[in-house]
Amino acid sequence: MDRLTSMNVFVRTADLGSFAAAAEALRISPQMVAKHIARLGTALINRTTRRQHLTDIGRSYYDRCKIVLSEAEAADAIALEMKVTPSGTLRVNAPVTFGTSSLAPFITQYLAQYPETQIELTLSDRMVDPVEEGYEVILRIGELSDSQMIAYPLRPYRLIACASQGYLAQNGAPETPAELATHSCLVYGIWSPQAPCRWQFYQDGKMQEIHPLGRLRSNDWRALLHAAVSGYGVTLGPEDVLREEINAGRLVQVLPDYDGPSRPMHILTPAGLRQTVKIRSFIQAVREAFG
Repeated sequence: MDRLTSMNVFVRTADLGSFAAAAEALRISPQMVAKHIARLGTALINRTTRRQHLTDIGRSYYDRCKIVLSEAEAADAIALEMKVTPSGTLRVNAPVTFGTSSLAPFITQYLAQYPETQIELTLSDRMVDPVEEGYEVILRIGELSDSQMIAYPLRPYRLIACASQGYLAQNGAPETPAELATHSCLVYGIWSPQAPCRWQFYQDGKMQEIHPLGRLRSNDWRALLHAAVSGYGVTLGPEDVLREEINAGRLVQVLPDYDGPSRPMHILTPAGLRQTVKIRSFIQAVREAFG
């Protein structure tokens, strides 16, 4: 018999005034009540055929048992809370542009909601090894090839073309993707003549591909966004970010009748990793925000 259980039986017996009442409340037999109290050792209760009362030792022991049981209940509550409340440090990896523009604002909201969590966010466009590098959660854009990961689909990562009103007033708005050849395009990535940049647009199931030209190229999309807002050309970037610029009146979508490139996006965790509350909570929150 567990000693804490025996203490609880003793306290209930003292509170209710009889073995029979304690047995009924605890749904055990009066004989089992007696065994629990006898297990505690010294004489704690004096019983007669008509009533029972605590001995002097019993009264002192009763007070101590109340303290011990209260502390045990508090410890159980803490353990339960740790099981249901996210806590601890979570290591996350994500692509640079999505991580900077969309994921980082989401993470600050997540941290505010769960104050017992900490997040180490690493942004990189290379294919990381989560087990080797210790990442618990990874966000990836593009087709998946790693079968050792548990993947949860998010909404596709869509790109749209935009320019500032000032640029369009001076240069006109392109009506087809081919007309971008006469525009200054702000190109993401550093491309070589052997592997030029390609922008793809879709309409009615048909794809049109162009090779954008322009005076500014960068491997940091934030630089291109700044240039687009400043009126230096047409950029092709993530819809989530550009939609905010459009709503604020800083940019205008061009070629709205065409769909830009779209790639699948997933949130992943290593298949062999134990699914802790912090991991499950973060994945669920990301799926709700970007699903």
